[in-house]
Amino acid sequence: MSGYQGLLPLALLGLWLCHISLAKNDAPCQRSRWNNAYDTFLRRHVPSGTPSGYDQNAWKEYISSKGCDRPTQSFLDPGDLERVKAVCSDRGGQQLKENLCISRERFSFVTVRSEPKTCGIRTIMRESKHLILACEALENHCLPVHFEGNWQDLKPDNNARGCQGGKNAAGAAAGSRISWLWLLMSSGLLLLTSSQ
Repeated sequence: MSGYQGLLPLALLGLWLCHISLAKNDAPCQRSRWNNAYDTFLRRHVPSGTPSGYDQNAWKEYISSKGCDRPTQSFLDPGDLERVKAVCSDRGGQQLKENLCISRERFSFVTVRSEPKTCGIRTIMRESKHLILACEALENHCLPVHFEGNWQDLKPDNNARGCQGGKNAAGAAAGSRISWLWLLMSSGLLLLTSSQ
């Protein structure tokens, strides 16, 4: 048994580090764990060269060139980029839940539903809704990193805080609060095991 006691702290440390890396921010505008998250958001949702109309063949060609691994894809107008980025500010967005913010105004965008693997187009639809975006801090700027579907057509709550209202001074990941509790419990377990 004593041989395993030396491995237990290492195992607990490994579990704790894994827990931290999988935790997501519980408020917007906290430091992102993925440096390329904003670039991925732009590539997926604000690309240049999207078809201007509703021609299924043009959209199938476009979706095929990007990969049809996502059956639902929404595309914002590149001319709206500054407005989209503003959703992650107090001026343009409000906190919704966790790291999600909802835009104060409606946006017009195209949603394309396609068949996975074949890229066959099921529907092309222009929508006008409030955007729901995950917002995280990258290089001291709060930027959108994920487009969340607004299936229920949610609207901003006039009493909600602005998107950046939940940012703490250090910009640290809020998931660490849970991790510290987890670390404390793990330390207690370590003490119990080592006393046996």
